[in-house]
Amino acid sequence: MIRRAQILLVILIAVASCSGPGGDERASETVDAALATDTAEENLDLWLERLEVGSRELYSARDAVVDAVGLKEGDWVADIGAGTGLYTVLFAEEVGSGGRVFAEDIEPLFLDLINQRAADLSADNVTAVLGREDDVTLPKNSVDVVFIADTYHYFEHREAIMRTIYEALKPGGSLILVEFDIMPGEQRPDHKSHVRFGKAGVISEVEFIGFNLTDAPVVEGLDENYFVRFTKPATP
Repeated sequence: MIRRAQILLVILIAVASCSGPGGDERASETVDAALATDTAEENLDLWLERLEVGSRELYSARDAVVDAVGLKEGDWVADIGAGTGLYTVLFAEEVGSGGRVFAEDIEPLFLDLINQRAADLSADNVTAVLGREDDVTLPKNSVDVVFIADTYHYFEHREAIMRTIYEALKPGGSLILVEFDIMPGEQRPDHKSHVRFGKAGVISEVEFIGFNLTDAPVVEGLDENYFVRFTKPATP
């Protein structure tokens, strides 16, 4: 399992770091090398450091993002598309022993990494949740906050999964989205080629589900990404 997890991390690192001319070729070479090399003795922390690098906005601005989310002691929060668990462990500290963080992802390897990371930090208020492509598999009215960063544009069944998120939030609960922005008419760079539409389109889709747009604060350190907060109505 560790071997497969390390290979997955190498692939993600290659894709994230090999931008610019010749980037695809370098990424392919890095992945090939990872598959050909036995890295089972590598320390997990080292792999996390390689993936969570300062050149990535969501990593470098993590403290400002967490402050903007505004979690309280005792909150129950869902980190949707939790990945390596970067925000999961930060949220776990914010909500304290009386709160809980549900780290949801559709990739079991990421959940294994999150469980190990939480154990290493003695964060016993973290629960890993295996989601589905059309369902976050969380109980109805169970969480105070849902956080989705760099994930919404990957949803293949956006309406279906967002309806399950709506159901999982308690009435009056908050939905936070952090996403790459695409301006009208913008020539998309390679690292944004997978982003289908910008802020206005995302807001429209989320409001269609029934959420109310609350605010869109400027978060220090986020330039290519935007931060928006929605609320589930307190009454139907």
